[in-house]
Amino acid sequence: MADTVDSLAARFHDLLVTLMLDGPAAVGTAGLHDVVARATALGPGGAWLAAAAHAGLGGLACAYGQTDQAVLHFDAAVAAGYNDCVGLHVAPVRPLHGDPRFQALYRRIRVTQADLDEFFWLHQEMQIMSREAQQMTVDNIGRLDTGVSVLPQAPMPTRAPNTPGVLITRIDLSATATALRQVVMKAEFQRSSGNTSLGLIDDTWDHPHARYDARHADELDHRRLRAAEARAFVERPGVGTTLAPCPPLGSIAYPA
Repeated sequence: MADTVDSLAARFHDLLVTLMLDGPAAVGTAGLHDVVARATALGPGGAWLAAAAHAGLGGLACAYGQTDQAVLHFDAAVAAGYNDCVGLHVAPVRPLHGDPRFQALYRRIRVTQADLDEFFWLHQEMQIMSREAQQMTVDNIGRLDTGVSVLPQAPMPTRAPNTPGVLITRIDLSATATALRQVVMKAEFQRSSGNTSLGLIDDTWDHPHARYDARHADELDHRRLRAAEARAFVERPGVGTTLAPCPPLGSIAYPA
């Protein structure tokens, strides 16, 4: 079957999920290199996906301390349309900020204020979901019920971005959400099935406590869902849509 932008975007999403769950050492870089090749073959319409894969390779190179490879891939990503200047301020990338080659490629990036607002929102949502997943693990310790809680996600922005680079970070968020949900669901199913078994074989199982835990968990789940819905991205009226240089390198505080 011939590649399409949609099918390749789905493949890139799945690669990111696998990288997050299994780690780069287990997955390697062949899949991202394959996305670069396939996206390039799609022509201009696939350029942003080639940029996405190059940015992913740049991030992996940073993780391994491969400065030259990181700069090479980020340079290729920017050339193909990558413009998430917020993402270039994550901790693993910051050691590159003093490299003149990285400084030069960063100065080439152009972004609109509207897209920059969304970049901040997308990265903040990744951080919030990560904290929520950790908090759910803590909250569910000792639960005796058999219910299963699901990690909620704020609605994905539906605005038409001014630059295709926004699509890359939307996939990053989607992949982060998928990976976190899988981790949470695995733990939840293990707890639920364990409680089901114990409830059947243990005559002293505290069923009233289990019912209380179920009600309490439902309340927490409801609050988390409402909070996620309230975090939906809202574009500011009259926000700028003209391309301009990014904020100076080092001036962006990555969302906490």
